[in-house]
Amino acid sequence: MSVPPLVEPAAELTIDEVRRYSRHLIIPDVGMAGQKRLKNAKVLVIGAGGLGSPALLYLAAAGVGTLGIVEFDEVDESNLQRQIIHKQSTIGQPKATSAAAAIAEVNPYVDVVIHDERLDNDNVFGIFEGYDLIVDGTDNFATRYMVNDAAYFLKIPYVWGSIYRFDGQASVFAPTLVEDAPCYRCLYPEPPPPGMVPSCAEGGVLGVLCASIGSIQVNEAIKLLTGIGDPAIGKLVVYDALELEWRKVRIRKDPNCALCGEHPTVTGLVDYDVFCGAVSEDAAEAAAGSTISVGTLEHWIKEKEEGSRDFVLVDVREPNEYEINKIPGSVLIPKGEFLTGAALEPLGELTGNGQKQLVFHCKSGVRSAEVLAIAKGAGYADAVHVGGGVVAWVNQIDPGQPSY
Repeated sequence: MSVPPLVEPAAELTIDEVRRYSRHLIIPDVGMAGQKRLKNAKVLVIGAGGLGSPALLYLAAAGVGTLGIVEFDEVDESNLQRQIIHKQSTIGQPKATSAAAAIAEVNPYVDVVIHDERLDNDNVFGIFEGYDLIVDGTDNFATRYMVNDAAYFLKIPYVWGSIYRFDGQASVFAPTLVEDAPCYRCLYPEPPPPGMVPSCAEGGVLGVLCASIGSIQVNEAIKLLTGIGDPAIGKLVVYDALELEWRKVRIRKDPNCALCGEHPTVTGLVDYDVFCGAVSEDAAEAAAGSTISVGTLEHWIKEKEEGSRDFVLVDVREPNEYEINKIPGSVLIPKGEFLTGAALEPLGELTGNGQKQLVFHCKSGVRSAEVLAIAKGAGYADAVHVGGGVVAWVNQIDPGQPSY
């Protein structure tokens, strides 16, 4: 379905802007009027990471007059594999600052507004207000639900994208713009169970996939801003990079949606961390009082070498992660083997049927907390896990190892 353009045209384009955007101007569907609308548009991009990088660059190149960037993180070397807006020379800089500098190199006529802060319930309305459109490049469920709800309450349409390993998704959510249009909660009424869907930091992502989905987001943004084409409202675009397969799935408005349904129960912002849950209730309960620091683990390892303590250190990450870095003396048993029960027999052998204490760790402490709950349920009452995981170990104990 076509929708009216989100913004009115700017008064004029300068001679320099006409030269710059000439390839847009000679497209009848865009033309002078469309380009003037882009110049007058204010678009907020959430995240200057994998999706935000290509989105910001192409929005800037397209001539969007005002670009807002919400980003609180700093550029890390591991970002450069996919976050193409950042450079080797900007490692350690705030991502928002790095992105703004790159945008200025692409198009000096773009006004960049930096929101160098973490998006939360306290600032989301203040940041969103005044923008015509939002492009969501977040990588966690709590923020996605918050973006969806805040955009709905402020009546701002937004373009959503998601990536993981070789798979990508994109859609446009505009229930206050188009009657019977769904919102993100219509597609995903509930977040997945904690630990069920790993983040890109845990599961990885093919770098070029970011460009594939990010460019789709910009394509949809341009259509919405200028009022051309058929935006992906009520459609989910699904991309499988391994099979080079694109699919388009119809999304219908859910009359029982908690936000935009006939009898909404979400009438304001909620506690999204609680709603999504970083870890399950069982994992949180198991970790309470059974979490040790990497400093404590280092001390325990020394005691084990001296013969005054004995325990089994189990790494529950995937084999490819174990090849990148590891805590000395750890044994690899991936989390999946605990979920299926296959890990219980080797655990018995390693611990002498429970005679030795179990210490679990993963990358950051989320997966190991889930495994800890399983182990305690299997009778390993004194088991513990390492808060911060191997990331904390490398940062605080062994910086000579690579991080990821």
